[in-house]
Amino acid sequence: MAVKGVNMPSQKSVIVAYIFWLFGGIFGVHHFYLRRDKHAFVWWSTLGGFGIGWLGEIFRIPRYVRDANEDPQHIQALVKRMKHNKKPPFSMNRFTGMLMVSYSWGQMMMLAVPPEEIWGINFRYLNFLVPFVVALGVWTVGNIGRECGSFLWPVLGAYVAYPLRYYIYDESFWFTIMVLVSALAFDTFSKQWRRTPYKRTHFVKRIIVLGVCASLYLSLWVGYLYFHGTITDSDGDEVPVYEALHHFFTSPWWLDVKQCIVDTYQFAQHHGWYEVWKQIIDLSDPKGEQNAYKVLGLGPDASQQEITTKWRQLSRENHPDKAKPELKKEAQERFMDIQKAYELLSSRKHRRHRRNKRDNSDEYGNGQDL
Repeated sequence: MAVKGVNMPSQKSVIVAYIFWLFGGIFGVHHFYLRRDKHAFVWWSTLGGFGIGWLGEIFRIPRYVRDANEDPQHIQALVKRMKHNKKPPFSMNRFTGMLMVSYSWGQMMMLAVPPEEIWGINFRYLNFLVPFVVALGVWTVGNIGRECGSFLWPVLGAYVAYPLRYYIYDESFWFTIMVLVSALAFDTFSKQWRRTPYKRTHFVKRIIVLGVCASLYLSLWVGYLYFHGTITDSDGDEVPVYEALHHFFTSPWWLDVKQCIVDTYQFAQHHGWYEVWKQIIDLSDPKGEQNAYKVLGLGPDASQQEITTKWRQLSRENHPDKAKPELKKEAQERFMDIQKAYELLSSRKHRRHRRNKRDNSDEYGNGQDL
């Protein structure tokens, strides 16, 4: 059965593919560009096939581009191979990829399961999903490019081998056997040629599908870090992450922050979010007025006379000429801070005084008109 070509919406460029390979290859960007989404996800989840696969693609990219563009000569060669081989011949690269990816994904699934009861719930029954994830890794790699196969055989092989864990106590040994059986089951009974091209999928849909897959994979990392990760405190003791987070969310600091958020929300409900924004701006002290009061040791209600008096006092006390030679530089910085604070506050006071005077004059004038 021949492979039917279709009109491509756009032709892919070898140069662009190499650029994506060079700068985003370990995340599978070049495969996404070439519409090889399964390959892209595998590269993203394993950082370019653990780095080895990414380097090995330097000579394969032109072939990937010809395949994406449905190049006539490439299709003719592919049809010839399909006629010569009833099923795809054994490929050590693909088989090794199935082993490595399925082993990596399966280990992540197993590590994401908490070893003890959490919140009174025993999550260890989730270990039953480990063979499923292993088979998923085998199936994903096996369905990259012009080869495909059903999910049934690898998942059956994984679950048939899974009970070995109860007889073989070396985890790496029984896990490797399970991965190997799953990959052999796919390669022997499931693998076949993909005789029809991929259906063209909208860019947004591709992003959504990959995003969901990435979220599921990242959830395994979150589970691993949450249930197995530890934090070292100042005394050198290791505290499990889930315990540390529980204590954090019951700590006085967090309770105060939480109450502050609640109070802010309630204030906004009565006065509006614009008023909240204005208060945030004022508290951030964008003009340095609050810091200037702090430098002079005064409160925000201080009068201009008090500011001037305090400025003169601090200027005399912190004059660089009175400081010891080794403290002269520090005294100069302190003296300059005092001068800047005085100039800022005096200028602000003066502007407010003029604005209030102008507003009062306007009100008086409006009263006369009435």
